[in-house]
Amino acid sequence: MKELVELLNKAGRAYYQEDREIISNYEYDKLYDELEALEEETGITLAGSPTVSVGYEAVNALPKETHETPMLSLDKTKEIEVLKNFVGNQKTVLSWKMDGLTIVLTYQDGKLKKAVTRGNGIVGEVITNNAKVFKNVPLQIAYQGELILRGEAIISYSDFEKINKQIEDVDAKYKNPRNLCSGSVRQLNNEITAKRNVYFYAFSLVRAEGVDFNNSRACQFEWLKTQGFDIVEYRMVDSKNLEETIQYFSDKISTNDFPSDGLVALYDDIAYGDSLGSTAKFPRNAFAFKWKDEIRETTLKEIEWSPSRTGLINPVAIFEPVELEGTTVSRASVHNISILKELKLGIGDRIEVYKANMIIPQIAENLTRSGNLTIPEFCPVCKKTTKIQKSNDVEVLICTNPECQAKKIKSFTLFVSRDAMNIDGLSEATLEKFILNGFIKEFGDIYELERYKDAIIEMDGFGEKSYENLIENIKKSSHTTLPRLVYALGIANIGVANAKVLCKEFDYDLQKLMRADEETISQIEGIGSVIAKSVTDYFKNEENQRKLEHLLTYLTFEEMKIETGNPLSGKQFVITGSVNQFENRSAMKEFIENRGGKVTGSVSKKTDYLINNDTESSSSKNKKAKELGIPILSEEDFLKLAESVQ
Repeated sequence: MKELVELLNKAGRAYYQEDREIISNYEYDKLYDELEALEEETGITLAGSPTVSVGYEAVNALPKETHETPMLSLDKTKEIEVLKNFVGNQKTVLSWKMDGLTIVLTYQDGKLKKAVTRGNGIVGEVITNNAKVFKNVPLQIAYQGELILRGEAIISYSDFEKINKQIEDVDAKYKNPRNLCSGSVRQLNNEITAKRNVYFYAFSLVRAEGVDFNNSRACQFEWLKTQGFDIVEYRMVDSKNLEETIQYFSDKISTNDFPSDGLVALYDDIAYGDSLGSTAKFPRNAFAFKWKDEIRETTLKEIEWSPSRTGLINPVAIFEPVELEGTTVSRASVHNISILKELKLGIGDRIEVYKANMIIPQIAENLTRSGNLTIPEFCPVCKKTTKIQKSNDVEVLICTNPECQAKKIKSFTLFVSRDAMNIDGLSEATLEKFILNGFIKEFGDIYELERYKDAIIEMDGFGEKSYENLIENIKKSSHTTLPRLVYALGIANIGVANAKVLCKEFDYDLQKLMRADEETISQIEGIGSVIAKSVTDYFKNEENQRKLEHLLTYLTFEEMKIETGNPLSGKQFVITGSVNQFENRSAMKEFIENRGGKVTGSVSKKTDYLINNDTESSSSKNKKAKELGIPILSEEDFLKLAESVQ
């Protein structure tokens, strides 16, 4: 029991406070049920047991506040009969149990006064400023009395995918929408929250004095809708239609764009439900229902060892395909060596697999537990030695070779990025797959990917159309500018601006740049000796020369001519807001620099013009420009200036 309490609390802290997952939901529920059974058998409940404590203390980054009434967890079941017994002869509201972060909103005089997270159920964190930028929380409502309601803050799967795609570092990507939502809701800067597309769905009305709800929870839901709130989808049930209604929700979950981990049954009769009170752990007027995990038995065929840029080599189970929750599944992450050992996995073992929250494939059990796996002694990419290393009490496999190609994923990510070769479709995750399969070892190999057409089309996430789009984007990138290439090479200390300065100084002649000595380069304004040494060291390296020569066989360059004597020459600009006439702000910046102008990030006395299509906005840059008497140009005004004759 002591071991279970320690492990469950550790997993809970990781999940709720640190937004990471150290054991699966399936394993957590299994261990929780085991602890609960032992407590019932022995009559002992240890201090700190998760069966009596509700959540965990909130982190100290935000002000804390004690809830007026404790926010208890719900008792739960996976058995329809248990839920049917709870419903009995009572009309019951059955709704989604959304998987996000529970929030309490308070309105006074029709305005949002306060927003507090659930926290540990007793004390939460005040996140009022963040709630004000949720996508659908009304800032003002018609009702003028004090209104207190509870609901779930969530981020949709589609927004989750969009946000993760913007994160180039594979290891920095969020694992699931709930983790992303938790971090987004608890930001100190609500500008970040606003960009995350957080939505709020009301699921409980705590107080609205003076309103007659006809003693009905459903009536409360409908009234909240009249005040401008989105509410959780619900259905009225009794013991007769409960099963078919559960089936309705079950059928719908696969197409939902929001995360859900079950259903909530709440007695419609408010007075009756309130009269029941609560136990030390759960209210008696509500019950949570979680779907039984659809578990399939299959055979483990192999373990695929997948290296990452950090040196971690992660095990992935490959098994005979099975149908789970309407899709065919043949692989599941095993996460680390500790879990691999705990499951005693072996090739040919009979394993049970399921989808966590009906989405993410996981291994539930290993039925034969042969443990015959050999942990690889050599990295599958570079073939150098591996070792098992303990990190936060978890064993992981790492590659010891600092020059491992998998670890150099960052250099390839930079190479294909927007300001470099601008190859759309080559995400960091895709690059990792190509490197793992031996398709890419150096930059020039990217332009030879057509030789692996059949293999790429068969890869997860690819098909004929996506392959064709990728090849088209690669071909498009082969006609580029020299500054883009110099930046893409990843030379130490060379950013976008330095690459442009260097290329301009050497007349956009790569051979001149490659032949230049350290002293010549260091004398260029804004370069200096450190950058000069980085450049000369890079081009002196014979292996770099060979790789560059290989790459250059596929590239052609735009002719770059700096226009002089035009209105932009020698002028300093700041660009803010969205642009319409250019692909993006980077393209506008390049346009200005090619005409002798300069673009900086902040408005100062040296700024000649601020470009902002919203010339009348009250943004900080507009205010600063007005204070300094700097003209604010719309994009149309800017283009007129650029085309004017001096």
